[in-house]
Amino acid sequence: MNQLSSETSPYLLQHAQNPVYWKAWNDKTLAQAAASNKLMIVSIGYSACHWCHVMEHETFENDEAAQTMNAHFISIKIDREERPDIDATYMKAIQIMTGRGGWPLNVVTLPDGRPVWGGTYFRKEEWIETLEQLQQLYTNNPEKMIDYAEKLHAGIQSISVMQPQKSENELRQDLLKPLIEKWKKSFDPEFGGMARAPKFMMPNNYKFLQRYGYENHDSELLDFVDLTLTKMAYGGLFDTIDGGFSRYSVDMKWHVPHFEKMLYDNGQLVSLYSDAFKRTKNPLYQEIVEKTLTFISKELTTDEGAFYCALDADSLNAGKHLEEGAFYVWTKRELQELIKDDFDLFVQVFNINDFGHWEHKNYVLIQNQNIETLAQANNLSISELQNKKKNWEQLLYSAREKRSKPRLDDKVLTSWNAIMLTGCVDAYKAFQNEKYLKTALKNADFLIKKQWHTDGHLWHNYKNGKSTINGYLEDYALLCEAFIALYEVTFDEKWLLHAKQLTDYCFDHFYEEQSAFFSFTSKLDQQLIAPHYETEDNVIPASNSVMANNLHKLSIFFENPFYEETVTKMLQHIVPQIDYPSAFSNWLYLFLKDSDQSRELAICGSEAIQNLKNINQEYLPNVIVAGSEQETNLPFLNNRFSKNENLFYVCRNKTCDLPKKALSEITDLKP
Repeated sequence: MNQLSSETSPYLLQHAQNPVYWKAWNDKTLAQAAASNKLMIVSIGYSACHWCHVMEHETFENDEAAQTMNAHFISIKIDREERPDIDATYMKAIQIMTGRGGWPLNVVTLPDGRPVWGGTYFRKEEWIETLEQLQQLYTNNPEKMIDYAEKLHAGIQSISVMQPQKSENELRQDLLKPLIEKWKKSFDPEFGGMARAPKFMMPNNYKFLQRYGYENHDSELLDFVDLTLTKMAYGGLFDTIDGGFSRYSVDMKWHVPHFEKMLYDNGQLVSLYSDAFKRTKNPLYQEIVEKTLTFISKELTTDEGAFYCALDADSLNAGKHLEEGAFYVWTKRELQELIKDDFDLFVQVFNINDFGHWEHKNYVLIQNQNIETLAQANNLSISELQNKKKNWEQLLYSAREKRSKPRLDDKVLTSWNAIMLTGCVDAYKAFQNEKYLKTALKNADFLIKKQWHTDGHLWHNYKNGKSTINGYLEDYALLCEAFIALYEVTFDEKWLLHAKQLTDYCFDHFYEEQSAFFSFTSKLDQQLIAPHYETEDNVIPASNSVMANNLHKLSIFFENPFYEETVTKMLQHIVPQIDYPSAFSNWLYLFLKDSDQSRELAICGSEAIQNLKNINQEYLPNVIVAGSEQETNLPFLNNRFSKNENLFYVCRNKTCDLPKKALSEITDLKP
């Protein structure tokens, strides 16, 4: 029987009515596979995944396919967001087997979990035929399948184990220049981003490129970052009507997205656009942040202050059938009826023409000219056109709210919540909107009360009032980063103490001294067929790179040499091996700590918080800030507080200048 109806994952519940006898991944299911000596089908996806829905409809809802699966296999459904450890392990397997990956991810394994075959999306006929061939082979010649499984397992282990390496050469900053030059060759000079499709936003790439360009006065690089951020904001990728970004664009011009909206993308993009606003004061960037946070507040925030995971790509169309993008797209006739007399102008702004056409007479709104240019061309003031655009968006919003909304993935993940928490803090830094800080503090309170157990471990998942699944390294690393961010806007040292407590827990339960890296899963958890060390930055930075960045800051705040030694060892392993910098951008961001531009700033005195606000509104990625309005025992601030003075200490590589008495006297924070 299908056993998924007792699960809480929205993705698993989507499959609860399939004729397939789906089971969840647990000790009982694995024991059953071993006892029955049956091959396992491990099928992995997530609730907002369009092609997961397609394969479900075409294959897993089909009685013939279900009959084959039920007769010969133990079939397990997995939500990759709940179990990123299992997903990472089997993703390595199919990448070895096929040279590519993606979701849905489907593998067939021996009863002990070692994979023998796999891929992504399969049509029903191919799926059934392959399963029958695999079952026949396992029945008639199991030795051949076991031999292949052993070789594949060895391959998975070889790419999973971290071999300690130390560069014989000094890690010098000039190693960066050839990497950047190589990276530039893949830039799209017309629409920004990388010159390929599909286009993923990869916020961490632009976080690094922006900082590198800023510190090295590389105007070409900064122009490219601004081009990318502008084109992403103009494209259908960004929902100009209600805020929020979709996961990626299927085309080169950021026009047609895969329409799912993920919390982790939007949290990082709020941070990125907030930083870009601090550097440029571009009002477009502020608009993007404000709209996105409004969307998060309306659609993805719980009464407890937690954040839901995602909105689906699919929604019910007029015929009550699930269709990708149905909620978001428009026909020309619909738009004409809504916009009326202003339609000709609307066409110019949002390209209701060949440039903005998607398919089947549907349009996805996209801009290719700024408001200033269009206002001048139409003899309007900029404010007039901005007001018209705002009114059009409100009209479309009201009309769209009458449609069936995309399905909500209403589980809460600690790691993703931490990303969004950091996004709110970064928005507060840039815009000093108290609402953003209140949102961040409420979320932090939720995570501490619900997701942080009294024995020190974090929970990964929260749903229906219940915390489940022992936390992964990503939960600790990203929450530690969020707590440090809260300290950076409040100077409340409890956030640093929380971050240090989480970090020390990770050293006890995740750290592998031989490799100098942290494993993805806790030593308390049952190990899978191969260990997993997350080191390559992707749409979310690698948990090891996040932890390394945290350790660097904490080593300064607490003057902890062990933390800094650990960071050095990690960088010595990673940096010399970098070939494709886009996969290591968060490591490269950390590597900039050794540049001549790096500073630490201590702000002490009765006006420390107000001075901090002024500092936080500046783009100073090269500066680590600490401070206090009173005497403190924080090592970095020791003996730097004077009761009747406001003092500013600028430090470089553990050496500090004499204190200044006014912020205006500090002249060397900016490159």
